[in-house]
Amino acid sequence: MVTQGLAKALHPDRVMFLDPVATGHPNSLAVPNTLSSDSGRQGHLRRLLWTQHQLPGLLKQTGASFLLSPLPEAPILRKGVRSIVLAHDLIPLRFPRLEPLLAYHLAYVPFVLHQAERVLCNSEATAREIHHWLRVPRRKLMTIPLGFDQGRLRPLDLPRQPFFLVLGRHDHHKNLPRVLRAFAHLRDPDLCLKLVGPPHPRRTPWLRRLAAELGIAHQCQWISWVNDKERLWLINTTQALVIPSLWEGFGLPALEAMACGTAVIAGRAGALPEVVGSAGLLVDPASHIPIAEAMARVLSDRGIQHQARQAGPDRSARFRWENTARQVEALLEQLA
Repeated sequence: MVTQGLAKALHPDRVMFLDPVATGHPNSLAVPNTLSSDSGRQGHLRRLLWTQHQLPGLLKQTGASFLLSPLPEAPILRKGVRSIVLAHDLIPLRFPRLEPLLAYHLAYVPFVLHQAERVLCNSEATAREIHHWLRVPRRKLMTIPLGFDQGRLRPLDLPRQPFFLVLGRHDHHKNLPRVLRAFAHLRDPDLCLKLVGPPHPRRTPWLRRLAAELGIAHQCQWISWVNDKERLWLINTTQALVIPSLWEGFGLPALEAMACGTAVIAGRAGALPEVVGSAGLLVDPASHIPIAEAMARVLSDRGIQHQARQAGPDRSARFRWENTARQVEALLEQLA
């Protein structure tokens, strides 16, 4: 989503796109379409090997001055490759888990960030943690806030329905156990909690058991995927988006909800305060009580919904892919 949004906003005559999905972009070069993480670990491994062994040749063939990578990935085995990479967060290092990709995050990503000429950070929070955790010099770090698809997300002026909405994967940093406890704390049998996002093979069953123990299993809807139309309806009819994450490098769902004029309950951690500002309710994510209190306020105080309708779209309008693209193009000209 980030890659596509940025690619559409960049001037095509300034950037050659390596295109794995055959979009037909006028200034693109086809590359294999089996390099995505959507193909599982094999796809991830294929992309890493392709980046090291095939990508340097393509860069030389096209005469490119820089590699602009939307991921913290770049060739590290060949000299002469000048890279600018986008770093989203250090969540795998902040919340480490024993898994095959841990070595990738512990060794490869830091090496790429140190080797890059510039590291584009999607928030000040990400820039600070890269400097603090990995000691990447501040002079290399440039904060460029992301954007969102403004044509896809907009206010619909629909009546609010009796449910709260969670968008995102069931990862540890999403803080879903406290969301469930906060919802149970409301003790309102007429409410529903809709959790939209890909399930996790271990965490999701545990979260479902927790919902049963809290007596709210019948009020929880676990939805693994929705299309754009369904997502737009959910955001426009929920009482509030609940995203009290322990950390976010950016927090795109919060931005999307604000663009629809929807109230946002966000954790006071990572980049969420940067994105939400005063347009939402910021809470301490370390306890379920502040989350529950914010949910109760949304239900009882009509002024919060009114403020969200006014302040949310205004706040979200600051985050435009065109602004991001112009910053990137200015950087390319400066370095060239």
